[in-house]
Amino acid sequence: MTTVTGRILVVHGSEQGSTKDIAEFIAARLRAWGAEADLRDAAELPDVHDYDAVIVGSAVHDRALLPVVENFLLRNVEPLEAKPVWLFSVGIGPSLRGPIGGLLRGAVPPRIAMLRDLVQPLDYHAFAGVVPRTGSPLLSRVLLRLCGGRYGDLRDWPEIEAWTTEISHELSAVMRVA
Repeated sequence: MTTVTGRILVVHGSEQGSTKDIAEFIAARLRAWGAEADLRDAAELPDVHDYDAVIVGSAVHDRALLPVVENFLLRNVEPLEAKPVWLFSVGIGPSLRGPIGGLLRGAVPPRIAMLRDLVQPLDYHAFAGVVPRTGSPLLSRVLLRLCGGRYGDLRDWPEIEAWTTEISHELSAVMRVA
């Protein structure tokens, strides 16, 4: 088991709760490995200066991070440059299948790529989220089917666990050097 020390800020932007659940999972794992991990909503605009590392997650809507997360990242570009940072997004893209879905699955939308390149995280990972069946307009349902999408809780918890474990190993190495 990896031991992680230091203060880690886990920031999330979530509308339906799927991203918050993933952020809570990451923070809980880091705490179990010895870190002091604080979970905060990006809307609170938490101060990153008091932390040794930052993990930022956002739901993806209209091929972009939520405005509240985008605002958090843009306001903190300079202090984040001096810290290890990880970025994750939660949306439908990683769950798409079939010929069209396969083309879209690995693509990073331009607005997200711009923010990723600006913040320069040690890693960016896109996770599948929860796709509710109710309340979707007809056009959205048709596009979902054409792209090989499906409804339900599509979060891959073993994948999230593996990514969190990778972060813990990197944090462990960074904190030893610091």
